[in-house]
Amino acid sequence: MPTLYHHSMSTASRFIRLVLNEYGFQVDLVEEQTWEKRRDFLALNPAGTLPVYVDDNMRALCGAMVISEFIDETHGVLKRDRRLFAEDPFQRAEIRRLTEWFLEKMEQDVTRPLVRERVQKLLIPNGLGGGAPDSKVLRTARTNIRHHMKYLSWLAGSRQWLAGERLSYADLSAAAAISVLDYLGEVDWNEFPVAKEWYQRLKSRPSFRSFLTERVRGITPVSHYADLDF
Repeated sequence: MPTLYHHSMSTASRFIRLVLNEYGFQVDLVEEQTWEKRRDFLALNPAGTLPVYVDDNMRALCGAMVISEFIDETHGVLKRDRRLFAEDPFQRAEIRRLTEWFLEKMEQDVTRPLVRERVQKLLIPNGLGGGAPDSKVLRTARTNIRHHMKYLSWLAGSRQWLAGERLSYADLSAAAAISVLDYLGEVDWNEFPVAKEWYQRLKSRPSFRSFLTERVRGITPVSHYADLDF
């Protein structure tokens, strides 16, 4: 069975898990603490980043964009109306643009610093970078949330799905990022009702179910995290 090295608070890992779940893939999940710099993991991905997908032939694919493109080329093209990528080149470009937005720009502006300060520093030994969260980093990331949520609201309000008429990688990458923030209680849903309605649709999909029961050691999710009608 294929193996996915991931972390439950990694947006990119959650994105690939959603893709695999939507397509009905069965994989072994191995949670990786990247700060440990395990030799066996670095042999798979010298960059030391997540996610890493190892197929049945023990071939490693590293990075969310690489893995998602591989899955589309090998399986997505056979899914017809359930394909998570588009057939039209311009539409594919829009899906790639938005997927990159949520996996890279939003990750840089919001998700990574919040996870680093609120989650990883609690798990990492002090000598490896753990310790108390940096309040300045938290303030900056929380200020950036509003910018990204406004953009998400505009997309959700002007299109049936974020990149067009069908569910796509764009929606799954956004849902992965938002789900991490939602776990931490960082989104004021009263301020973004359009984005909330879109997220409820994603949250209600079977592919999302496994996230709702997961817990991060030492961090309790916000009370509505597992509620589909929050």
